[in-house]
Amino acid sequence: QVQLQESGPGLVKPSQTVSLTCTVSGGSITTNYRYWSWIRQPPGKGLEWIGGIAGTGSTYYNPSLKRRTSISRDTSKNQFTLQLSSVTPEDTAIYYCASRAGPPYVKPVVFRYDYNNWGQGTQVTVSS
Repeated sequence: QVQLQESGPGLVKPSQTVSLTCTVSGGSITTNYRYWSWIRQPPGKGLEWIGGIAGTGSTYYNPSLKRRTSISRDTSKNQFTLQLSSVTPEDTAIYYCASRAGPPYVKPVVFRYDYNNWGQGTQVTVSS
């Protein structure tokens, strides 16, 4: 069973870059036909897809966030990382990493059933 665990700072200041890491166990991030995503949920709102990386290493981004987003991976540690730059209070949310079998999921709106496995989520608050 694939398990995911997010880690990163809980509080960042406006204009800074937040970096989050997802550590994966029970499966390899290089597995073919497996797709790994970052998703967030702002307070009182639904789930929003940020971007993802396929087992091949190809990356995909939500067009509305692409300018500020970078997703990479460290295959030796079986981790993938999100960097979101120039953050504002509107980026305050619970950030999740998730995985699904099959093709990349590139729709901005996400539902829980769109992914097979989820991390528990990590709160990121942007405040001065």
